Amino acid sequence: MDKLPNDPMILFGAVNMLLRDNYHSLDELCDDMNVDRTELEKKLAAAGFKYDKAHKKFW
Repeated sequence: MDKLPNDPMILFGAVNMLLRDNYHSLDELCDDMNVDRTELEKKLAAAGFKYDKAHKKFW
C-alpha cells in the first residue's frame, strides 16, 4: 500500500475519491494499485469503516 496514505482517515477519503473518480470497483482499484484488498479493508475497518458494494464506497 505504498501508493496510498497511511493515516486511516486520509486513506478513507483517498480511497473513496479514487473509487468515485477512477475505478468501477474496489477490486479494480486494488488490482491496478497492487494493493491487498483484505489488508485495505482491515485497516479501514479498524478505523470504523466498512465497504458498501452497492454504493461503491466505504462508510
